[in-house]
Amino acid sequence: MDTAPLQDAPETFRDAVEADVPALVALVESAYRGDASRAGWTTEADILDGQRTDPEGVRQVIAAPGSRLLLTERGGDLVACCQLEQRGDTAYFGMFAVRPGLQGGGLGRRVLGEAERLARDEWGAREMHMTVISVREELIAWYERRGYRRTGRTSPFPYGDERFGVPRRPDLCFELLVKELG
Repeated sequence: MDTAPLQDAPETFRDAVEADVPALVALVESAYRGDASRAGWTTEADILDGQRTDPEGVRQVIAAPGSRLLLTERGGDLVACCQLEQRGDTAYFGMFAVRPGLQGGGLGRRVLGEAERLARDEWGAREMHMTVISVREELIAWYERRGYRRTGRTSPFPYGDERFGVPRRPDLCFELLVKELG
């Protein structure tokens, strides 16, 4: 899709609703899987095959208490999304996707900033937590430049559960990254 008209359109944020599910699944898949994802720098195509999410998984995030799926639109077109989940005095950040042709222009940084603001101002969260596949060094470095720190705490990748993708390598795990929201 031609992204030129979307480059300068103003960004708006809103919570996802059921009708957004198909577009959200397409956005997340395009940012992480298959050849289309290679247009951006967040692709996981070299480490995972299969799906990144599915309609049921997106619906669960939208419907879960203490959870919201934040959409970013430009000119009425979905260009980015992220999940926020309230966990006491912390918030969890996940399901972050930016349309591949728009990556590298500051949109992701603005979406992350809005997510942090919402978690701090609306939920009173003191920290933002996220998990990142530990071999994603470039992505982890991007988060570190935005104030996140590596904790060294890991959790296993769900090998054998194709809802999370089909691993192309045997050494995957998730690392917890944390940022104080002040």
